[in-house]
Amino acid sequence: MVGRNDSCPCGSGKKYKKCCESKETITIEEVQIEELERILQTFYDEYPERKDLSDFSELVKTWSEPLKHYLDQEMIEAIVMDEFFFHHKKEIWEGYLEKQRKKVVRPSTLRVLEQWDGPRVFIGEVAEVEDTYMTVTDILTEEIIQLRRESEKPVPVGMHVYCFILPDGTFIENQYLAISSLVFFPTDHKELFVNFAKRFKSQNEQLVQEFVKENGIDLWRVLGENGYEGGEYTFFEAGVLQVAMDFLVKHNRAYNDLIEIVEDYLFEQQPNARKEVAIAAGAIRFGQETGLFEPLEMTVKEISEAFNVSTTSLNKYYHDLVLYYERTK
Repeated sequence: MVGRNDSCPCGSGKKYKKCCESKETITIEEVQIEELERILQTFYDEYPERKDLSDFSELVKTWSEPLKHYLDQEMIEAIVMDEFFFHHKKEIWEGYLEKQRKKVVRPSTLRVLEQWDGPRVFIGEVAEVEDTYMTVTDILTEEIIQLRRESEKPVPVGMHVYCFILPDGTFIENQYLAISSLVFFPTDHKELFVNFAKRFKSQNEQLVQEFVKENGIDLWRVLGENGYEGGEYTFFEAGVLQVAMDFLVKHNRAYNDLIEIVEDYLFEQQPNARKEVAIAAGAIRFGQETGLFEPLEMTVKEISEAFNVSTTSLNKYYHDLVLYYERTK
């Protein structure tokens, strides 16, 4: 047990009574994670500086030309910003990190920053999902890492992710965090990632970071050509949501509460339906009977007829949604 006059185990150099004793509900690990997150956020708040804006704008133009027909400008700029910092102007990150090392007091945080010299791009496929981490396999090198989840939102196995990563500060081998937001790709695009990996492996002498720097823009272009617009849903899942929303709009009913649940259900459960309308019809019955929108005064048969599906199909997905909702609420 730590005494009040002992050095605080968080590594601040202060006595326990003047440091973390009053924060008994907050673990040392949580304090460190919060500090690391603050360091990352401050970087994006302060950079790029005015002197770097011209170079950044040029890179945005280079990427915008082939991608503007598929992605909105805000997303293109977010993608390019990480490319700019970690592939084209590494000295910006290195200079910022050096400044932070001089400011940091906590030795344990300083140890983490000493591991943060080389942010690297990571393109992987989700193999397993747990509460705090996802097991993700690098499609180019087959390296397996534990990538910290950014939210409790369900993540289906088989999705692909794109991000730049750093060690997460736990000092546990192969545990990482994403520097900025993780980008998830629905399973519709799996073949494109397989082809990208084959292309890399056919060029044995090129390093991963060099290959992605030179060919990353082409990956995003072919994703756009294949229908990717920045969403995380498969074409089928998006269709289910759109059908359900259109139906509720037509009947002047609010849809936000229902769609939030159906999104998670589709994302996590990956139902294997033949028709989008079957799940949408089941969702409407589910929403009506759980009070997620003002009742439509429609019977189950009338809902099934409105969607041109059998009551058997409707009820299957209605019951699936009820079970999912009961388990997760």
